[in-house]
Amino acid sequence: MSASGGTRAIVAAFAANLGIAITKFVAFLFSGSSSMLAESVHSVADSGNQLLLMVGNRRARRKADAEHPFGYGRERYVFAFVVAIILFSVGGVFSLYEGVEKITHPHPLENWWLPVVVLLIAIGLESFSLRTAMVESNKIRGRETWIQFVRRAKQPELPVVLLEDVAALTGLVFALLGVGLTVLTGDPLWDGVGTIAIGVLLVLVAIILGVETQSLLVGEGAKPADVERIRDAINAEPRVESLIHMKTLYLGPDELLVAAKIAVPKSATARDVATTIDATEAAIREAVPVARVIYLEPDIHRPPSGAAPPTDAIVIKSAD
Repeated sequence: MSASGGTRAIVAAFAANLGIAITKFVAFLFSGSSSMLAESVHSVADSGNQLLLMVGNRRARRKADAEHPFGYGRERYVFAFVVAIILFSVGGVFSLYEGVEKITHPHPLENWWLPVVVLLIAIGLESFSLRTAMVESNKIRGRETWIQFVRRAKQPELPVVLLEDVAALTGLVFALLGVGLTVLTGDPLWDGVGTIAIGVLLVLVAIILGVETQSLLVGEGAKPADVERIRDAINAEPRVESLIHMKTLYLGPDELLVAAKIAVPKSATARDVATTIDATEAAIREAVPVARVIYLEPDIHRPPSGAAPPTDAIVIKSAD
C-alpha cells in the first residue's frame, strides 16, 4: 500500500465522520433519539480513531536507533489495536448502555423528521468514505476476496477504515430502522432496539479488528506468494546449492525480515561466499521489494544419510 493511498482513505473517513458526528449530535438534541446519540458517539469515536491511525503512521516513519534497531514500523499495529479497543469500549459498550436505558426508560421522539434527514445524509457521506477506502484497497488487493484482504493485509490502516465504514453504514441502517419503526408504531421501544443493534455490531467489529491486529503485533511471516518468490530468487542463484531453511517476519507493514541458511559449494572461497550472498540478497529484494532486512548464513549442506529433512527445512534443489 502506498502511503498516499492509505492517507487518502484515512482523511476521507475522518472528514466524513467529523461532519456526521456534529450533525447527528444536533439531531439528538432536538429529537431525543437514543439511536442518534449512539450514532453520534460512534462517529466521534471513529474520528478519533482516524487521528490515531495518522499519528501511528507518522510515528512509524521514525528512523531506527540503538534502542529500536529494527525501527518503529510496528507502531502502526499498536495504534490500530488501540483503535479496536476504543471502538469496543466507547462505541459498542456505550451504545449497549444507551439502548438498555432507552428500553427501561422510554420517552417519545420529538421532531422525528430531523434524525431521518440526518441519517440519510450520513449514509451518503459514509458511502463516499467507504468508496474511497475500496478504491485504495483495490490497488493492492489483487485477486483476494474482501474477507481475505482484511485477514491477510499487513498494512492495518485500510482494513481498519474498511471495517469502520461498513460498521458505520450498517449502524446507520439500524438507526434509521429504529427511528422509522418508532415513528410508525408510536412505540419508543424500537429506538432502543436499534441502539442495542448498533452496540452489538460495533462490539463484533472491534473483536474482529482486535484479533487481526493482535496477530500482526505478535508477528506474522510473509504471504505464501511472497515466500514462493523468495524461494525462486534463491533457487535462481547458480552459486547456491540449496536452501536449508528460511524464516520471515514483518517488522512493519512495509518492511520484511528474511533470515535463511543457504548451502554453498565446499570448494567456495570467502570471496566466493560474499559474492554469492550479495547476489542472492539483490535477487530477493528485486523479487519482493518489502524484503529490506536480509540475513543469509552460508553453510555446507550435509543431510544425514537416509534421514528426512527437518520439519522447518525448505529444500529447493539437492546438493551435489
